[in-house]
Amino acid sequence: MKDFNKINDKLKERRVRRVRAKIFGTALKPRLAVFKSLKHLSVQAIDDDKSITLASSFDYEVKAKTRQEKATEVGKLIAKKLLDKKIETAVFDKRHHKYHGIVKAVADGAREQGLKF
Repeated sequence: MKDFNKINDKLKERRVRRVRAKIFGTALKPRLAVFKSLKHLSVQAIDDDKSITLASSFDYEVKAKTRQEKATEVGKLIAKKLLDKKIETAVFDKRHHKYHGIVKAVADGAREQGLKF
């Protein structure tokens, strides 16, 4: 079992590196990094030039019943925070996750609010 966890972690790290090699966030077009655990979800808008977080949103900030609804609301909230700072475009960083389910709901929620990827 330990060997499987080591292999899985290495593969996960390779997927993260592969995605990060292609995207880079700036102050005008930040990187939206999605973090998903078994219970919670968070999204950060990151300026990689200065290595700072411009805005963040967490699932405990929104009221929703299901995880899917929470993910959509988190996407809307981060988009609203960025639009208030006059940032209209972003780069979506799904990290090692597949683009479906919760991760897709975050992106769809941000698009609904008017953020462009």
